[in-house]
Amino acid sequence: MRSLLFVPGDSEKKLERGFSSAADVVIVDLEDSVAPDNKAHARGVSADFIARRRGETRALIYVRVNDLSTGLTDDDLRAIVPIAPDGIMLPKSNSGADVQHLSTKLRVHEAENGLPDGAIRIIPIITEAAAGVLATASYVGASARVAGLTWGAEDLSAAIGARAARDSDGRYTDVFRLARSMTVLGAAAADVAAIDTVFVNFRDSEGLRAECLEAERDGFTAKMAIHPDQVAVINEAFTPTAEAVARAASVVAAFEEAGNPGVVGINGKMYDRPHLRLAQRLLARARAAGVGA
Repeated sequence: MRSLLFVPGDSEKKLERGFSSAADVVIVDLEDSVAPDNKAHARGVSADFIARRRGETRALIYVRVNDLSTGLTDDDLRAIVPIAPDGIMLPKSNSGADVQHLSTKLRVHEAENGLPDGAIRIIPIITEAAAGVLATASYVGASARVAGLTWGAEDLSAAIGARAARDSDGRYTDVFRLARSMTVLGAAAADVAAIDTVFVNFRDSEGLRAECLEAERDGFTAKMAIHPDQVAVINEAFTPTAEAVARAASVVAAFEEAGNPGVVGINGKMYDRPHLRLAQRLLARARAAGVGA
């Protein structure tokens, strides 16, 4: 996955726009974009729309439920699991224990609806409270359902009392850069996708592009979007270029031809096993994006 597009679950018009986008994942939102008094309506709209229209999109369908502390999660799952979404996004996850809690709930709902055990994956948002930032390592081995880890800045701002998440130059301040770094490290440790947070100014395509390129440089492999117009920029930034694919393929080939030693030389430069692993990861991303060597 490269792009994950949020779509409010209470708007059939916006759901239709999301399904017709080029996003790799459409996240039908039952949480922040839905008013408290409209939650039940949003469940019905979302479940009905997904059931009728999922064949019209190539995207995976995830649903962001309300977090475990709200008492609304079970109602969300009761409405959504029968139409077999590909995954659930769990907001305000404070540790791997929250993922395990959700996984247990999903197991019951899957059994009740005749779905295979473990069919529905989970992507937790892990930095929306201070405790979550400090518990990043707890996701290692927490559940086979975990498909990726992502982070958020807005709820963390409120949780810690920060007046702003970015400085006067538009860059994240140290606390939020720490949350971002912990996410990419936690994802690497858990061997799952590292997904960067949203860029809220959807009219600033150049700012989005710059943030995508920085995220890809640092090890993120995907980014969330809040508007369909952001999807093309994200997909381009997180798709390996033909030149990068060719370089990675040459590294892999050199190791194979040399009998997979610890070190090889290519054009006078030394490449060791970490270089091989990086090349293999890039080629895997390229294949997933439909880019060949």
